[in-house]
Amino acid sequence: MNKPELAITRGRPREFCVDEALAKALRVFWSKGFESASMTDLTEAMGITRPSLYAAFGNKESLFRKALDLYEREKMDYVGKALAKPTAREVAEVLLRGSMENATSCDEPHGCLGVITSVTCGDEAQSIREEVLERGKVAKKALMDRFERAKTEGDLAAHIDIEGLTSFLYAVMQGMSVQAGNGASREDLERLVETSLTMWPSA
Repeated sequence: MNKPELAITRGRPREFCVDEALAKALRVFWSKGFESASMTDLTEAMGITRPSLYAAFGNKESLFRKALDLYEREKMDYVGKALAKPTAREVAEVLLRGSMENATSCDEPHGCLGVITSVTCGDEAQSIREEVLERGKVAKKALMDRFERAKTEGDLAAHIDIEGLTSFLYAVMQGMSVQAGNGASREDLERLVETSLTMWPSA
């Protein structure tokens, strides 16, 4: 009885590391936003051809979504750490300082990928903008739920407007991203963080 033959994989094997290429694509999107990042920008940064990009990642939109997933896993991990803190003020401080670190890193583009993309996407990239905003809504709801718990625990006063407090925190974080992109120094943003924390409501 003949032994079954092993299936032979057809086509040339990939000659690049998918993870490294995705990390390079993330830097391009982070620097330029979705629409301003051209396919030439992406393939040159990733060191691959267009056919290789399409084969490994799909189209530009699919590549961006994968890059956004990577960004959330690696650059936004401080959000989960913040939500686990025992007090609302500590939650806010970790979020603010994590946002500042991202915005001022010497090794990465300045600003927040979500903010950069949501404010620079035009009509042709509306679906991308909507996805970025939707992901932001999920994170914002998690933060509001955490602050509601703080009220229940007596950590925040009963009269505190949770939605307004969350919006204030988001405005500061987004403002830091925009200011960093416009050249604000780390010292400038640290001062903003400290000022924001002095305004934090006590129980």
